[in-house]
Amino acid sequence: MAKYTEDAAKLLDLVGGKENISAVTHCMTRMRFVLVDEGKTDVAAIEELPAAKGTFTQAGQFQVIIGNDVADFYQEFTKVSGIEGVSKEAAKAAAGANQNPLQRAMGVLGEIFAPLIPALICGGLILGFRNIIGEVNFFNDAGAFDLEHGTKSIADMWVFWNGMYSFLWVIGEAVFHMLPVGICWSVTRKMGTTPILGIILGLTLVSPQLLNGFSVAGASAEDIAAHTYDFGFYSFVGTGYQGQVIASLMAAFVLVGLEKFFTKVTPDVVRMIVVPFMSLVPAVFIAHLVVGPIGWAIGDAIANAVSWGLASDVRVLFAALFGLLYAPLVMTGLHHMTNAIDSQMVSIYEYTTLWPMIALSNIAQGSAVLAMIVLQKRNERAQQVNIPACISCYLGVTEPALFGVNLKYKFPLACGMIGSACAAMVCTGFGVKALSIGVGGLPGILSIMFNYWGIFALCMLIAIVVPFVLTLIVGKRQLSAADRGIAKIEAAAEPATDAEPASASAPAASAEPREQALLAPLAGRVMPITEMPDPMFASKVMGDGVCIEPSGDTVVAPADCTVTVTMPASNHAVGLTLDNGVELLIHVGIDTVDMGGDGFACFVNQGDKVKAGTKLLTFDTEKIAAAGHPATTAFIVASTADATDFEFASGMDAVEGKTPVITFCG
Repeated sequence: MAKYTEDAAKLLDLVGGKENISAVTHCMTRMRFVLVDEGKTDVAAIEELPAAKGTFTQAGQFQVIIGNDVADFYQEFTKVSGIEGVSKEAAKAAAGANQNPLQRAMGVLGEIFAPLIPALICGGLILGFRNIIGEVNFFNDAGAFDLEHGTKSIADMWVFWNGMYSFLWVIGEAVFHMLPVGICWSVTRKMGTTPILGIILGLTLVSPQLLNGFSVAGASAEDIAAHTYDFGFYSFVGTGYQGQVIASLMAAFVLVGLEKFFTKVTPDVVRMIVVPFMSLVPAVFIAHLVVGPIGWAIGDAIANAVSWGLASDVRVLFAALFGLLYAPLVMTGLHHMTNAIDSQMVSIYEYTTLWPMIALSNIAQGSAVLAMIVLQKRNERAQQVNIPACISCYLGVTEPALFGVNLKYKFPLACGMIGSACAAMVCTGFGVKALSIGVGGLPGILSIMFNYWGIFALCMLIAIVVPFVLTLIVGKRQLSAADRGIAKIEAAAEPATDAEPASASAPAASAEPREQALLAPLAGRVMPITEMPDPMFASKVMGDGVCIEPSGDTVVAPADCTVTVTMPASNHAVGLTLDNGVELLIHVGIDTVDMGGDGFACFVNQGDKVKAGTKLLTFDTEKIAAAGHPATTAFIVASTADATDFEFASGMDAVEGKTPVITFCG
């Protein structure tokens, strides 16, 4: 019997049988299923399979983590199941068809906002810093520190900080006021049309030739007259859409629709001239005359409704419901809508009362995992997932905790939801406001208005203590001894007296272990693997290691080794084995398998023996970005056989083939 035949046959039954599988494919480490009914899967039993390292669902695909041998497992699975595998693109299309319209819409919205999050986080930190140095009056008129009767801020007291306060707004304005430019670019990138046309459309929405959207309410008659465009039969006030989210989304989709239509009907010979002109010019007019005002009204209505709910007499109940349900929203992908609502609220009110509750939900789910760390302190396998999941959750990334721990055991998820609801009620009851979005988890306090820091700190404490205590109490009753790692293992052992004495002249079993170093496989910033923007790698399911934000485009061998796995269809990853049996995995980017090899090249074959520094892969970071994927690369130890005491470097800029990033004895 082949190596994985038994596990493959069991997996077929555990996913609901052949009739429950719409499509199946694989990437570098995972089996990817599109299922008719995911409810028929037995997740607990699947994760007990020797070949399986975990499961999770993403973008309509049920994924089973196998590891470097996934290609072999896939071949045996297709044999025992009688199912013919499909391409990655076909599986992705089938997954989309398997989702309802709301799930597909939320998936698209999530992919639109995902590339904008780094800018929003940066802008949020800047606004928080400006708030501290320019909006909080630490000093009285005499220049003494006096928070109670203060009339002067740090910027008022020192010229340097006044200049810093003013200049940092250049970045803050670019992030939040010019947000329509980023939204239009991201929509066109996601929908496969021309991003530069999206950028230009976005620029027309925030043009200085228009009346600034933030000052339109207080504009004078002269300002309105100066920005009125009169076409004889029709005139309108040219109003900018600074900070507007819904209007920008609608305008961008108009552009996408026009470009796709004219691309389809225009002959190739004149397409370069006709399509851009016939797409962009009408889109600009439609944006300003039709969908812009409609989108503005819709955005205002949504933001005002949420604001009313968070300021009304029932705001505590509203907050309790939101705090309770936010974590499940994350698991379904519906939480992406809150980014649009938050951004709209910041645009209208210059603050949001929704984001503080999101940050608290992150903390609450992380605290439930913290309790699981305590409960499972003797379960080494569980701790490999628990610890990095807790850290990432406290830093605002909840997926590893939700899918890797809390959903698996269910009661930590419920305890986290209860703690989140309790913290949200206190937070909203006291009207805590955030200046911006994007900074979640424990660092979320940096986005909160300074005068609310005290009450928000109390809310953070509630979000830490309540889930932690509840999870401890429930976990002691719910977790089995095996789950906690305290089950007694009966093992027969031969008496020591029966053993043959070692010969005094026998040679040593092994030579003295020597320290070995694995060099950076590519140039870039080295970070802990927990910062990898992928829950599977970040939770260390595949092993420990580092991630690298690339500054180059070439992957080289980190040591003398054998190439054991390649991905001919995508060329986005490679598996290596050292002479002592240690297995390594280098995976370029997140979900780059979906690119089908576009922008990637592989220079080695399976079975090749290579020296340290040998070129393995090349990749195009611009194409990866254009496809909407992070280029962050995972470099992990997939197997620790015959090696101990791994040490992982981070926080430095590495040179490929020269900078040691992993050291061990073996």
